[in-house]
Amino acid sequence: METVATEGDRERIYDWASLSKLVVAVAVGIEHDWQYLKLDAPIGPANSTVSDLLAHASGVGIDASAPTQPVGQRRIYSTYGYDLLVKRIVKERPPLEWLNDRLLAPVGMNDVTDAGSVTAGLRGSLASAEALATTWLRGDLLSPDTFKRMRTAYLPELNGVVPGFGSFSPCPWALGPEVKGTKDHWMGSEWPATSYGHFGKSGALLLVDPVAAVAIVALSSEAFGPWATDQRPTWTNEMHRRLVSR
Repeated sequence: METVATEGDRERIYDWASLSKLVVAVAVGIEHDWQYLKLDAPIGPANSTVSDLLAHASGVGIDASAPTQPVGQRRIYSTYGYDLLVKRIVKERPPLEWLNDRLLAPVGMNDVTDAGSVTAGLRGSLASAEALATTWLRGDLLSPDTFKRMRTAYLPELNGVVPGFGSFSPCPWALGPEVKGTKDHWMGSEWPATSYGHFGKSGALLLVDPVAAVAIVALSSEAFGPWATDQRPTWTNEMHRRLVSR
């Protein structure tokens, strides 16, 4: 993968917030490939599967106090669902140690640390975030079948909410990343429907266009807010134009 352009200090440490979920998702995909935990395994509440939890289709709410809904009925963004999944996998093992073995060490994300939660609290540099973007662009650590499954919308017909951007019908999501589909939001209008990625309340984002084989990643010291909902579509469009015209 060729790095076209960077801006800022690539070694400065930033909060990743929910960009962390893309790290967890790759590690879970590796568990599937290694035959340790299959993506179709019932592991969550009401026999929801690993895939249900990764794609926010398990019915589990945003946190432990939120009401649970039927499995596979609505896209309900849930960090708690990711927490449940990680706990079932690691048991008594430190979650960051598990992530280090599966993903962080193999791709050189050596400065990534855990600020309290591996599902929404990882911290790391832009250099490490670039390595994560490469992983989601090329799928080097996953089998071809698993990589395709991880980035393909799961139960694509489900309606749901993208935090900060409102309700969408449908609201496609893959096994970790959000899939653009027909949504008009932070991914902009230049990115194709098969594009996928994630953002976090820290201001971080990662976005992949599998058609043009390009990806962008950004970290921020400014938390997600109105500036992000206003400026992100314009910025992601501009980045896409620069990348595909190079």
